[in-house]
Amino acid sequence: MQKLKRDDLYSLEKYAAVRPWFRAQVTAHKKDRRVAIGPHATLYFEDHMTMQYQVQEMLRVERIFEPAGIEGELAAYNPLIPDGTNWKATLMMEYPDIEERRAALMRLRGVESRVWVEVHGCGKVWAIADEDLEREDEVKTSSVHFLRFELTPEMIGAVKRGAAVGMGIDHQDYSHAVDPVPASVRDSLAADLAGQ
Repeated sequence: MQKLKRDDLYSLEKYAAVRPWFRAQVTAHKKDRRVAIGPHATLYFEDHMTMQYQVQEMLRVERIFEPAGIEGELAAYNPLIPDGTNWKATLMMEYPDIEERRAALMRLRGVESRVWVEVHGCGKVWAIADEDLEREDEVKTSSVHFLRFELTPEMIGAVKRGAAVGMGIDHQDYSHAVDPVPASVRDSLAADLAGQ
C-alpha cells in the first residue's frame, strides 16, 4: 500500500472546504475496519485513507502549513499504513469509568502482545506491539497500542481467496475472540494485502 506524500494532502484552505465530505467518506470506510473484541477492547485497522484523515486533522488543528511540519506529520503516521504483507491496527482499551480503567490497565500489563489474528487453516499470528515507543511500565499498560500483524504468503493468498479470519485476545485477565469477523471486514482487510 502506498505511503502518504505531500501531494496526497489537501491544503488547509481546501481541506476546510472538503472536510465534511471527507469525514463522511472516512466514517463510512472505518465501519468495515473496526473489530470489537469483548466489551472493552477494539481494533481499528489503519490504511492510507485513515492515515490521510489523521494527518489532515493534525495539520488543521495545529495550523501546520510549512513543508518541514507537514513532512514531520507524514513521518509520524506513514508507519501505520500497511506494507502489503501485514495489517496494522490501533488497539484501544476502553473503560468509561476512570477508576475502573486505572485498575484494568494495571491488571492488563502485556495485553498488547496477546492480541492475535488467524486466517482459518493457517494458524494464529501474534501482534508485534508498539514499535515506535514503549507504552507500558512496571505498573500498568497504556489504553492505546499500535500493532502490526505480519502474514505469510500462504495466509495472504488464503485471505485473497476468501478464507475466514478470526481475531482475539488471550490474556489471563481478558480473553475474548471474534471468529470469524464479518465478511465485510475481511474483504476490507484483504485490500491491504499485495497479490492477486
